Amino acid sequence: MFKIISKKELGENIFEFKIEAPKIAKKAKAGQFIIVRIDEKGERIPLTIADNDKTTITIVFLVVGFSTEQLSKLKENDTILDFVGPLGNPSEIKNFGTVVLVGGGCGVAPIYPQARDFKKAGNKVITIAGFRNKDLVFWEDKLKEASDELIIVTDDGSYGKKGFTSDALKEVIEKEKVDRVIIIGSPLMMKFTAQLTQDTIPTIVSINSIMVDGIGMCGACRVSIKGETKFACVDGPEFNAKDVDFDELINRNTAYLDEEKKVGKTHKVCY
Repeated sequence: MFKIISKKELGENIFEFKIEAPKIAKKAKAGQFIIVRIDEKGERIPLTIADNDKTTITIVFLVVGFSTEQLSKLKENDTILDFVGPLGNPSEIKNFGTVVLVGGGCGVAPIYPQARDFKKAGNKVITIAGFRNKDLVFWEDKLKEASDELIIVTDDGSYGKKGFTSDALKEVIEKEKVDRVIIIGSPLMMKFTAQLTQDTIPTIVSINSIMVDGIGMCGACRVSIKGETKFACVDGPEFNAKDVDFDELINRNTAYLDEEKKVGKTHKVCY
């Protein structure tokens, strides 16, 4: 059993949990993920690691269906049955030069550990964080500390710059040489943002597809990469953006919307 050390609501339906998991915390690296199961009847939920120290793992999640709603109702000192990880391959962290990290909505959270580690590796780090409105902005101070420059954009212009992450990224690449771009958000957000750079600047996206076991046995998380079937859990979760069949990914990720509605929730997109 894994204890919830702290719980925060970061915005509408966005929650931050700090979980006591020392064995996982000691090995966790930026870009990896864990799988959560609340109880014996619970669904397995894959979540990218948003932060860690010597004894705890921080996760940030959006309520998108029945299982994440149940998770959001847990309180501090409650326990979770399964907390498995770290899973997936860690991000490639080295001194590339200037690295731009782009996060959309709750995808901003897993951007943080990469920004932190890229900066430690000697890179100039520019972070772009996109939200629908001011009320959904979170982790601004953490991102500032981990970045040389932080650009916040909101769809409605209620905070930071008005526009989308793609608008901010376009401005950055027009004014300076960028050596690498990392994008994390909804598949739709990643698809359109990556179109700006994938043919000119190495661009990496993190694929959070439908998963079950997280170790490559079930095949539920399969994605098409350069026309070949790969598994996001063991071959990823990060891939070169230009190699990803985003249209197929979007279709697969929305395959169970009717089932979600039947259990009393409507689907929400993570951006």
